[in-house]
Amino acid sequence: MSELRPGDITDEMRQAVDTARRQILQKDLRTLAAHIRADAEGRYDGAEPGWRAGVEWTLLWIENTASQLTAGEP
Repeated sequence: MSELRPGDITDEMRQAVDTARRQILQKDLRTLAAHIRADAEGRYDGAEPGWRAGVEWTLLWIENTASQLTAGEP
């Protein structure tokens, strides 16, 4: 097997690596949101509304960020 040289790397290869990285990060963010949601549900029923709103805002931000990672991808 020969070594891969910088000139051997095509734009398609770079695109594939970038897409894979975005998909992995997207999956990790969604997993994080699921863990936060599972930890928060029912556990803090007595918490102040501001705290709950903060958790919901965070979950929405994570999901929006994850969605944008692959928006417009083929």
